[in-house]
Amino acid sequence: MSESVDVAVIGAGPGGYVAAIRAAQLGLATAVIEREFVGGTCLNIGCIPSKALLDATHLLAQIRRASTFGIRTAGVEVDFAAMQAHKAKVVRMLTTGVRGLLRRHGVRLIEGSARFEGPHRLLIEPQEGAVERLEADNVIIATGSVEAELPGVPFDGGRIVSSRGALEFDAVPERLVVVGGGYIGLELGSVYARLGARVELGGLGRQEVRDDPDRAARTGCAELRQVRIVPAQDRETGPLDVLEMMDRLLPEMDRELAAAAAKFLGEQGLHLHLQTRVTGVEEGEGGDVVVLADGPDGPGRFSAERVLVSIGRRPATSELGLERVGIETDARGFIAVDHGMRTQVPGVYAIGDVVATPMLAHVAMDEGVVAAECIAGQSAAMEYDAVPAVVYTAPELASVGLREEDAELRGHRIKVGRFPFRGNGRARAKDEVEGWVKIIADADSDVILGVHCVGPEAGHLIHEAVVAMGYGGYAEDLALTSHAHPTLAEAFKEAALAVHGRPLHI
Repeated sequence: MSESVDVAVIGAGPGGYVAAIRAAQLGLATAVIEREFVGGTCLNIGCIPSKALLDATHLLAQIRRASTFGIRTAGVEVDFAAMQAHKAKVVRMLTTGVRGLLRRHGVRLIEGSARFEGPHRLLIEPQEGAVERLEADNVIIATGSVEAELPGVPFDGGRIVSSRGALEFDAVPERLVVVGGGYIGLELGSVYARLGARVELGGLGRQEVRDDPDRAARTGCAELRQVRIVPAQDRETGPLDVLEMMDRLLPEMDRELAAAAAKFLGEQGLHLHLQTRVTGVEEGEGGDVVVLADGPDGPGRFSAERVLVSIGRRPATSELGLERVGIETDARGFIAVDHGMRTQVPGVYAIGDVVATPMLAHVAMDEGVVAAECIAGQSAAMEYDAVPAVVYTAPELASVGLREEDAELRGHRIKVGRFPFRGNGRARAKDEVEGWVKIIADADSDVILGVHCVGPEAGHLIHEAVVAMGYGGYAEDLALTSHAHPTLAEAFKEAALAVHGRPLHI
């Protein structure tokens, strides 16, 4: 069987299904091919199920401190099976909703695996039925990413798991080791710590600093370098500086945010082991796993029922047959694109985790819209200077724009305004006063360059800064904007006032 469409999208994750819907809205005959999960990693085994568990356990933590507000609780119990069932219900509702959206927009959904036979010809092996070929004037690659494995600590689907496995535990482990200091490890570590597990969280390898031309082009700073954490076997040849082992959490976020995360996670009972390199695992007593590690004080051993390895993700590009159409990937598997998400092959686009841009679902969605609009002949381009990032611990961490060190590399003279939530009336009423808002502005123009926040509902609040930065706003703009009282958002107004040295409530 052979069919022809205007646009074929490979992958129905957040980037792929949004690209398909936008293409259909623009009047293009569109098909989307998905080999495993409609909704992708995010809806099925990532963002959404993890947030269901995070919200459930955050509610548990709030109940436990209800006496602060004069509410006595007794006999509170956790039904972990019911919690998992709630998570599954949320996933089922959302993925069913995506199928409905595709259907309502007239997008054909093909469930199977696709690979290139030519720039405009795909071979599709469906989950059911005969192999078919799909002719497409344009193809959008949106196949996402897969979990990176750590040498010497292979996933076994039971005791040693990726984030996918950690979301499917059938019981709360008494002892959990989390390998990796990124947002996934912190979020899932928080979930199980709240549920009573002893959580050991440590590093995974070395920091590497390398020249990153793609990021330099996006940011306009030729000297800007990217820090990333990689296992030894993934290290590539070429110019790089090898630094000390990871001495902080969340290496790509603002350093003050990372320090705040280490402080409150430690206070919440997570046992942090920075500058620690995991070297392997061995069998322990009673079916436990012993994680072997080298740290500042020498070799260490950590016994656990379960081990979560969360050291990042790698693009899922190896099985697409890209070589048949002349698309090259870099040493990490990423596809090069321009600001319209075009690859070097005319009519072939790439979005989401397969390109070297932030691995965030909302970035993939925006890139999908840009790709579809470029295919339709519209003027569209991606910009990354105002992309928010959120870590859904409690308190939350949120960031948009430049860190202080990035601003300095760009040659800015900067002014920084800070305001703590302890000076905010609504935070006091909620008894959630930990954290602060920091605004970085250009000292000469007053343009907001970056905003970083740790505190209650930071993931919601950061969008005030995202909108302001999207319009090229000034710190003075936020300072002069009326904010309802009492709200947490007043902390942003106060931080903007602090840029000019005139906060009112601290």
